[in-house]
Amino acid sequence: MKVSDFDYYLPEELIAQHPLPIRDHSRLLVYHRGDKKIENRMFTDIKEYLKPGDCLVINDTRVIPARLYGIREDTGSRLEILLLERNSHNRWQALVKPGKKAKIGSDLSFGNGLLRARVIDIIEDGSRILEFQYQGIFEEILDEIGVMPLPPYIHERLDDRERYQTVYNKYAGSSAAPTAGLHFTNELLDDIENDGVKIARITLHVGLGTFRPVKVDDINQHKMHFETYSVSEETAKLINQCRDKGGKIIAVGTTSARTLETVADEKGIIHHGSGKTDIFIYPGYKFKGIDGLITNFHLPKSTLIMLVAALIGKDEVLDVYKKAVEARYRFFSFGDAMLIL
Repeated sequence: MKVSDFDYYLPEELIAQHPLPIRDHSRLLVYHRGDKKIENRMFTDIKEYLKPGDCLVINDTRVIPARLYGIREDTGSRLEILLLERNSHNRWQALVKPGKKAKIGSDLSFGNGLLRARVIDIIEDGSRILEFQYQGIFEEILDEIGVMPLPPYIHERLDDRERYQTVYNKYAGSSAAPTAGLHFTNELLDDIENDGVKIARITLHVGLGTFRPVKVDDINQHKMHFETYSVSEETAKLINQCRDKGGKIIAVGTTSARTLETVADEKGIIHHGSGKTDIFIYPGYKFKGIDGLITNFHLPKSTLIMLVAALIGKDEVLDVYKKAVEARYRFFSFGDAMLIL
């Protein structure tokens, strides 16, 4: 399969530039895999499709203000970095733009010197390993001078940082939000639980593996980057109990789906543990850990639309997206949602 097989037409005005005032007032496209039926609903209607005994799996990662603007100390030239993953206490893997200004040994400064870093290595994919120096607590400095890493297709300013966080975020470490979860409110989650649906938490820190574009023509040649995940023993037990009793496992977002597929065995049993995953899911993949998916509408030719195509079929996903465009759904991170059953 070619990357071009996953392209589709999207008018620019359908790319959502800001979140809706109320999280769960977004629209919801419901797709039934059995008869390929499509329903156009509101996100609050999702309760009608979740039954007692089902299990909703959410990713409780928290996005860090991972974008930093600074200078190279010897030349004063400006640059931008995106923190991807913490390797050790003071060392981070990061993307640097422009990369030519970040050679090994280069000293960088951010926030008028509140944070300084030296480039100590260049990875094969072009990202850098930075070693930071600072006085105080790194997270507090980052919170003061860092910027939320909104995707490049969002051009409007986000005044409230928390709108690029899920309401159930807990563990800091992501460079992008698990956007399917942005539609939930605490009240909606309470209603879902009160209806007898179990809610299980996993953690996957969203990094380059999720949002890096595919740069090869043949998707089999694309290499995913590793992302850190954690599935507790309690979560694994809860999910397995739900499945044993006939409940459906519904992943909230592609990050939750990829995590569950990483830790599921061939029988669909979820195993607890933590580590790194580079799982790449595209058509031909047989899902083991999930029965359904809540997800946003994804970029053309991205690994995320390929995952959805693996679940419902390549031709089917392109047809659904065509209908979503015709129905004027809002696309991408701050856009509307899709429920696949």
